[in-house]
Amino acid sequence: MQEREKQRAPSAPLLEMRGVSKSFPGVKALDQVDFTVYPGEVLALVGENGAGKSTLMKILSGVYTMDEGEIYFEGQPLTITGPLASQRAGISIIYQELNVLNNLNIAENLFVGREKLGKNGLVDRQRTHQEARALLDEVKLPLDTRTLMSHLSTAQKQMVEVARALSFNARLIIMDEPTSSLTDTETQTLFDIIRRLKAKGVAVVFISHRMAEIFQITDRVSVMRDGQMISSFDTQNVTEAQIISAMVGREVDNLYDKQEAQVGEVALEVKNLSSRDGYLKDISFTVRAGEIVGFAGLVGAGRSEVMRAVFGIDQRQTGEIYVRGEKADIRGTTDALRCGMGFVPEDRKEQALILDMTVKKNMSLAALDRVSNGWFIDTPRENALVNLFVELLRVKTPSVEQKVKNLSGGNQQKVVIAKWMANQPSILILDEPTRGIDVGAKKEIHKLMSQLASQGVAIIMISSELPEIIGMSDRIIVMHEGRIKGEFPHRNVTQEEILQMAVS
Repeated sequence: MQEREKQRAPSAPLLEMRGVSKSFPGVKALDQVDFTVYPGEVLALVGENGAGKSTLMKILSGVYTMDEGEIYFEGQPLTITGPLASQRAGISIIYQELNVLNNLNIAENLFVGREKLGKNGLVDRQRTHQEARALLDEVKLPLDTRTLMSHLSTAQKQMVEVARALSFNARLIIMDEPTSSLTDTETQTLFDIIRRLKAKGVAVVFISHRMAEIFQITDRVSVMRDGQMISSFDTQNVTEAQIISAMVGREVDNLYDKQEAQVGEVALEVKNLSSRDGYLKDISFTVRAGEIVGFAGLVGAGRSEVMRAVFGIDQRQTGEIYVRGEKADIRGTTDALRCGMGFVPEDRKEQALILDMTVKKNMSLAALDRVSNGWFIDTPRENALVNLFVELLRVKTPSVEQKVKNLSGGNQQKVVIAKWMANQPSILILDEPTRGIDVGAKKEIHKLMSQLASQGVAIIMISSELPEIIGMSDRIIVMHEGRIKGEFPHRNVTQEEILQMAVS
């Protein structure tokens, strides 16, 4: 049953959403949701993947139209007919999946659709770059405004999106997992920006699965579950356990469900790997059957680049790869697959999923030889395989025939993991496997990793969350600027020790 929010301040609400409902084919995404935001507050919106958070925010930003309900903004009824109407009302949103134009430069991205025109009606490039420079200075991003977006890292693109949101002079800014690709330093810069916005009376809706950040930056927490608003808390008066319990409807303990597995022979050995661009230098490491090896380091340390080279996505300049003691000639991803390797990449939408295909087709894509008879797909066999993983990973979808683009981010991630599990790899590389995943789903994925390790699968996990690295790894390898800086042979290590090695 939905609990009505308690007003935390005498000021009038900036935003009120009353009785908002939204349905899609086969699922009711929102059910009579009430949502209130006050001027100058930072409000955390949390819930498991599929709880309805993104749907509610997409209604507010004009992407979706609600089936029923009312919206009031600054005390006045507000009808949102599309994204432009939302922006004009004073609402801006930064999506978790970045919405940038890689073929344009930074300044052009900041003002796309509202170009700065001169008296002659043409684009005033000097003014455009001047105003772009001021916005980048505000988010402390020291880049040339003429730099193409395609040349930026994911973290830099994220900060450009923050700068773009600031350019609208919005009264309400929605940030959907804004720190998922940021370093600790960049995260603190973002928090400084949020505090300045707060001081100006701007409200921020902060969507995040990172509890430490919620307690650091927010004033209130609103919890959604199964399309309903469950409860709201003042951040200073609630515990992490209470928030998680409200999110999942049950107690969640031992998030890092790492079971000790019997470690076997070396499954993967990499010797003296270097990249063609010269960034990766002399990378050597081993992973044993049944072992989870965590790769830690700051954004840009080269962790993902190493795994892309090992899997044959990027060509290496030097280096040898051995799989189960035999030298492997991996020149492309097909060679890696033949060696029994699987790779869950960092960017699920760009690198792992075909968004217009169904859940079923995405899951079975890497295991076609297991679900086909010669040239034809054996549909009953494919259905059995896919349904097995939908149940195992608790993928929330109305049907396996649902297009994967219509799933929440967390359920899309589960589809990616299921795709590679279906291929039964003996070596599995997981690059940020729980990024953007809710607490309940994280526990499920961690449990699954332990089960795979107990079955003898050799697992490499890249993660920017140090508690996850420590909680799930048998060994931890730390990278810095394209090199392996050192290794911790067991999990009896602190975050401070890992960070010290990562920055030195």
